[in-house]
This record gives sequence, C-alpha cells and structure tokens, in this order.
Amino acid sequence: MPKILIVDDEPNIIMTLEYTFKKQNFEVFIARDGQEAIEILENEVPDAIILDIMMPNIDGYATLKHIKNQDTLQACKVMFLSAKNKEEDIRKGMDLGADAYMTKPFSLKKMTEKINELLEI
Repeated sequence: MPKILIVDDEPNIIMTLEYTFKKQNFEVFIARDGQEAIEILENEVPDAIILDIMMPNIDGYATLKHIKNQDTLQACKVMFLSAKNKEEDIRKGMDLGADAYMTKPFSLKKMTEKINELLEI
C-alpha cells in the first residue's frame, strides 16, 4: 500500500485529498504545516508528499530543503500544491528539487494522475 503525506493548512484541501487517496488505497498522513510534516517524517517514509508552500511556522520551501537533506527520504516524490502560480515560484520549487508543481485551484483528476505517474502506479 503506497503512503502519501499531505501537508497543507487548508482543512478543505486536506479533507478532499485524504478522502481521494484513501479511496485509491493509499495510507494517508496529514500535516498542517512544515513543522508537523518534519515530525511525521522522523517516523514515516511516504512514497509521495503533496506540499503546500504558504503555511505557518515552516513554509513548503524550507520543508522541501529539509526533506532533500534526509538520506532516508531521497526516494520520496514531492509535489508542490500552491496558489503561488508565477513562473518564478514554479521555477524555485522545481530548482529546490520538487518532482512536480500544481497550482490551486486544481483538478483532483489531474492531481491523482500526476501522483500515480510519479509513483509509476
């Protein structure tokens, strides 16, 4: 069963994504900011992470830097999901090592297709 970590501070997005991925037989972990995500990642190694950028405490960029510095998380696929839709925001996310970048509002169908593609499911 693939594992996915959803990191977002918007409850509606968390609930929608959690429901969607559980229906597809993913084990789902939830974090509401980068700090919570880092704490979860100390004990869990998800196959994929959906990561918001603008969050309290630790933002998505800093969270991704932390992920990329952990040997145990190198195989983990990271997709940014953000309202930041300018070319330079997307480039920054990809330059930091994200595997994909999707802007809000987003298509749930495209989101799940992209995650399945990244995980080769």
